[in-house]
Amino acid sequence: MQLFDSHCHIQSVGLFEGEKSTREMWSKATSLTRDAVLQHAREAGVTRLLAVGCELEDSKLAATFAREHDSCWASVGIHPHEASRYAGAGPARKEFAALAVAPKVVAIGECGLDYFYEHSVKEDQIKILRFQIELALGHNLPLVFHVREAFDDFWPIFESYHTTEHPIRGVLHSFTDSAANLERALQHGLYIGVNGIATFTKKPEQQELYRTLPIGRLLLETDAPFLTPTPYRGTICEPYHIRVIAEFLAQLRDEPLAVLAEATTDNARQLFSV
Repeated sequence: MQLFDSHCHIQSVGLFEGEKSTREMWSKATSLTRDAVLQHAREAGVTRLLAVGCELEDSKLAATFAREHDSCWASVGIHPHEASRYAGAGPARKEFAALAVAPKVVAIGECGLDYFYEHSVKEDQIKILRFQIELALGHNLPLVFHVREAFDDFWPIFESYHTTEHPIRGVLHSFTDSAANLERALQHGLYIGVNGIATFTKKPEQQELYRTLPIGRLLLETDAPFLTPTPYRGTICEPYHIRVIAEFLAQLRDEPLAVLAEATTDNARQLFSV
């Protein structure tokens, strides 16, 4: 059985560089190394991983990490939290855009809109989201979307680019929103990323969403080092926890684990062309 962690941030394990909150989280696991994280993943059957960048330097790290490890690929992105840093920074955006053609870069993102925290003003978030959608379409790459309490603005932007001739391919990462937004995403052919939240949410409507989500649109992800699944809450999340998430979903959905693993791995390989 093979599993694919379609969203993790392992490029900054053991380093003093990369996106700040991610590297600070990894620093709490002082004994972990990159090699140990990958070994733990292999032992759990996680044979492929996507390292996801959240700003320019972090994305460079992800691209380098992917080149150095056969089982890894990279997505380069500017997270909505970081949007205001880049909204007026033309040279930085140009440097970021060059990463789209780097070896083993297979997607653009994590990008999107986050109105829950609004660490960057909405206008800057929208500008940087549009920039990344245009970059992805220009290079025929899928997108990794982060959308939180912002679908009212996200869908009109998405749909202004999404056409029959040039469809946007991508995934809604860490989806926890409404059935209506799920249906709209599925109508547009997007995949849905499900992580450890599924194992500890107390909301019946979310459980129902994860239970009934079409298996052909489902991606497994950890968001490591964040969102550690039950029963490992309180520890640092690693890609090997994909196995725990897969086992939980298989039971919730009354599907054989092997079937869920094969389908979600095939989905990720198809989306990211790996």
